[in-house]
Amino acid sequence: MNYILFDGDVRTSLLPFTYTRPVADIRVGILTIREKWEKYLGLTTTTITEEYLEEKFPMVEMEENIMLNASFLPIPELVEMVKGLKKNEAIFKGEDVIAFYTSQDQEEVDFDSYNQIEFEEEIIQIKNTWDIFSKNDEAIRQDFNFLTEGRTSQPIPETVNCVGRENIFLEEGAKLTFATLNATTGPIYIGKNAEIMEGVVVRGVLAMCENSVLKLGAKIYGATTLGPYCKVGGEVNNSVLFGYSNKGHDGFLGNSVLGEWCNLGADTNNSNLKNNYAEVRLWNYETGRFAKTGLQFCGLMMGDHSKCGINTMFNTGTVIGVSSNIFGSGFPRNFVPSFSWGGASGFTEYKMNKVNEVAEVVMKRRNVVYNELEEKILSAVFEETKKYRNY
Repeated sequence: MNYILFDGDVRTSLLPFTYTRPVADIRVGILTIREKWEKYLGLTTTTITEEYLEEKFPMVEMEENIMLNASFLPIPELVEMVKGLKKNEAIFKGEDVIAFYTSQDQEEVDFDSYNQIEFEEEIIQIKNTWDIFSKNDEAIRQDFNFLTEGRTSQPIPETVNCVGRENIFLEEGAKLTFATLNATTGPIYIGKNAEIMEGVVVRGVLAMCENSVLKLGAKIYGATTLGPYCKVGGEVNNSVLFGYSNKGHDGFLGNSVLGEWCNLGADTNNSNLKNNYAEVRLWNYETGRFAKTGLQFCGLMMGDHSKCGINTMFNTGTVIGVSSNIFGSGFPRNFVPSFSWGGASGFTEYKMNKVNEVAEVVMKRRNVVYNELEEKILSAVFEETKKYRNY
């Protein structure tokens, strides 16, 4: 059977993160959504997504296909139902389709003619950007149980002060020295070749992916995910970094999501609570206005390749697009469009020739090539987001 992950209606509500990736490649918990499905199914998947992303994330159609709504996170009960799908069958959760069978010769999909199977169990769906951090606790716990079942952790070094030892799992090559780990509040997962330096204090739930680093004296509260090759210092609370992003110095990051290749300058801080304790609103790309989140705590949403200078201050509920560069004193606006250069005193457009120069240097430092395909994607996003750059 061939499995294809599709973006569905949630793509727009997950911008700016879905400008540069399909919904399936959002990281929540330990793994990306695609990685979860592939590990559960034991098979690779392909993708239906935006046209400019298709070369990097292609779709392969075969004679028999199962379409999977990438906004839903798999659990064993759902995976078994998906594997058992037959012709003209679909799995629904309320009004939302989770998965359905198609054949290569099928001209259209009419769910009215399908046998619609309701999935009764509780399941995580990522429908909004803030779901990535607000549902991260449950997602980490699910991934932790799945990845560690029947396996034995690498030994915890004697210099590490820990409680809740049974909820701590170290992969091969993980390095820890004179750190404090409290896993009584939830599991702590330390990925392959990840490092926790001296003086770090962690209160679970925490997921550190491959080659991520917690720097000297960092203070980490759950539920936090550090994607592959992230470097983090200072104080972090309930935040998700997709991968290859840095918050290397002191400063606070809370209830936030950073994409890939982001960098926060030293002493950068974000507010995650309004002074009047009111509900936080976030920029909505679909409506072109700020929308209610239903949350009292909500911080910074930063798209891929965006960066900020030292001592940057981000207000509660700030959305930064793709490849923006923020610097200077004062609070920048709560919505900064993609490819913006500036800060509280004003913005200009960040030109593609400079974007390409910086991306090439930044990625080369991590032995990743900024190739023509990556340049094409950023160029497409540059064109798609022009309408927002009305400074």
